Amino acid sequence: MNQKEKAAAINRQLSGKTAEEVLHWFLSGNAGETAFSTSLGAEDQVITHMISESRLPVRIFTLDTGRLFPETYDLIDLTSKKYGINLEIMFPDATEVEDMVRSKGINLFYESVENRKLCCQLRKIHPLKRAFAGLDAWICGLRREQSVTRKDLQLVEWDEGNGLIKVNPLIDWTEKMVWDYIRNHHVPYNKLHDQGFPSIGCQPCTRAVMQGEDVRAGRWWWENPESRECGLHKRD
Repeated sequence: MNQKEKAAAINRQLSGKTAEEVLHWFLSGNAGETAFSTSLGAEDQVITHMISESRLPVRIFTLDTGRLFPETYDLIDLTSKKYGINLEIMFPDATEVEDMVRSKGINLFYESVENRKLCCQLRKIHPLKRAFAGLDAWICGLRREQSVTRKDLQLVEWDEGNGLIKVNPLIDWTEKMVWDYIRNHHVPYNKLHDQGFPSIGCQPCTRAVMQGEDVRAGRWWWENPESRECGLHKRD
């Protein structure tokens, strides 16, 4: 059985399980070394709360691109203190970012999709690759309902690009389910969510959305919907 088949088998085994049951299965070592990658979004805050409640040891890390909202930094601090966790911060390579800015400008991402993907590559993908060293599986807060680029995601799948099993415990959750959980369990969340930001990334590349717009319409809004991913969740 190859890794893709193994992931598919786990997906079938865990089909119908609750998010908490899925997390417990992975964090109990059933799939090897597993870590949680959080963006501090609403979904990831739900998962952080569930992990804290499970009291199972797990490495939790996030990416600091250097261009996050001040509210996101506040949430990192609040979350770390509330749950008593050592939230590992992964930074981009300073030399790579300096070279990119010198050659293409500080706001290069507005000029072309290629430039924007380069910025994401250096500020997100490269630090993520370092964070993945030694892992067998990674936990994410993705939901199918979030965007057209995520409608075919599975609960458990093989991430060919990163050579890891990827776990999406909230894959079938609706936005209402996420916010009901946050309110019922008093989960801390980014205050920008109350200002029309359903999805929050880097400050220059995120805007508030209008009522009725797709939840990810504010991410890289100047691009076509089909290209609005940074590469973290590329599927082959």
